[in-house]
Amino acid sequence: MAEIIQRSGTWTFDGEAVRIVPATGKQASPLRRSLGEVVVPLLAVAGIAYEPGKKGGRLRLRLREGADPLAQVASARLPDASDPYQLTVERDGGRQPRGEQHVVGDGVAEYFVEEVRRALLLDEVPDTPCDRYLLPGPAVPLTAGGTDGTASFDGERVQLEWNWMANEAKSHAGSRTLPLKELERVEWTPAVGWENGSLRFHPKGEHALLKPEHDPNCLLLWGIRQARETGGSVLLAAAVTARLPHPASQRPAAAGDEARPPSLTKGEDHVSAGSAGSASAEDHDGLLRRLRQLGELHREGVLTDEEFASAKKAVLDRF
Repeated sequence: MAEIIQRSGTWTFDGEAVRIVPATGKQASPLRRSLGEVVVPLLAVAGIAYEPGKKGGRLRLRLREGADPLAQVASARLPDASDPYQLTVERDGGRQPRGEQHVVGDGVAEYFVEEVRRALLLDEVPDTPCDRYLLPGPAVPLTAGGTDGTASFDGERVQLEWNWMANEAKSHAGSRTLPLKELERVEWTPAVGWENGSLRFHPKGEHALLKPEHDPNCLLLWGIRQARETGGSVLLAAAVTARLPHPASQRPAAAGDEARPPSLTKGEDHVSAGSAGSASAEDHDGLLRRLRQLGELHREGVLTDEEFASAKKAVLDRF
């Protein structure tokens, strides 16, 4: 098991999932405190990287497209402090046992990355888009405050209530109740600086696209209130998205997809015919078997850390 403990949170990897626990108190952003612990199955991971810096670094987990409703909605637009898939690593912080030694600071992050990457390789996890959500999304009920009103979601319907700052068109329309079954999608646009954002619900069927301040299906997010409004609105959008049909189910099926099992998308087969690049599928399997053998020899003490690293690099260079 690999674990890294920092002031901003703790990441643990047990070979099957990355468990992300945010810090408590002022160390965590309001969004992270509201979202709580996140368990990312290995199948949902597309990659992981550590970016070192002068005073520390940053650990980044990259998810497969369509695996997580929150990542789908946020689309990499969350502030770094609010992104659950980033961890600030202090140069002198965090410890991870490795044999008889303890790796500190950058070393623990690099070790964590190595363990996750090795598992991705051995389990042959593809980095192709998913055809279903692999994470459940935020728990409900949820309430999000905006500039001109409040949105709430109980798992079955969205309720929009307007306040005294709402545009006349919204006030005249009154509060809105949008059953989940009548929604096509939800769109979240963050407020950036002085630029307004919005939380817009799209009912099924064609509707005129009005400005956020005029649309009775849209909550306005003012830029000057970014810190207060970002967390609740994006979590609510993710909770609704998680309960709507997956985007992949709305795309036309490609030729040949009919014969594939419903749990697999194109490119997600055990071995893809065109995924080997410089190696054929047969060579690909042989290299994976060699990596497993090297891992077993390393765990049994037959290979030292240096010998294992050198042998593994030689195999990986052939992929």
